[in-house]
Amino acid sequence: MEENQNFGLQLQNEAKDYLRESAKWSMFLAILGFIGIGFMALMAILMTSAMSMMPDDVPGPFGAIKGFISIIYLVFAILYLFPIYYLYKYADNAKKAVNFNNSEMLTTAFSNLKSHHKFLGISAIVIISLYILAAVVMVIGFSAMR
Repeated sequence: MEENQNFGLQLQNEAKDYLRESAKWSMFLAILGFIGIGFMALMAILMTSAMSMMPDDVPGPFGAIKGFISIIYLVFAILYLFPIYYLYKYADNAKKAVNFNNSEMLTTAFSNLKSHHKFLGISAIVIISLYILAAVVMVIGFSAMR
């Protein structure tokens, strides 16, 4: 018969130090991320103002996309908010877990870190897919021009 014993995970002091330092750097990066999101939102407002001063009959690509530039900035700011929030929650919970020696907070911290990495991984897959799609469209477009 197999005996089910739960001894739990024990962290050595060196591992706790690494986790504490990881939480500090993650908090620093999360704060920088929130500042970056604020700048993106500010740029969206400034772009809306700047593009509204352009006449409606501007030829070329700027005339066609002038209404969408601020929307693009806002969409990127909103998308960037999710991984930064997960990183912030990881840092906050990891710091509390180490300070209070609380394994539930550590589990929550690692759950947020997993969500952060998962979001970045899916984003990387989407961006790489868009690059491949753009390359295929360009090859088809250039071959059609011949």
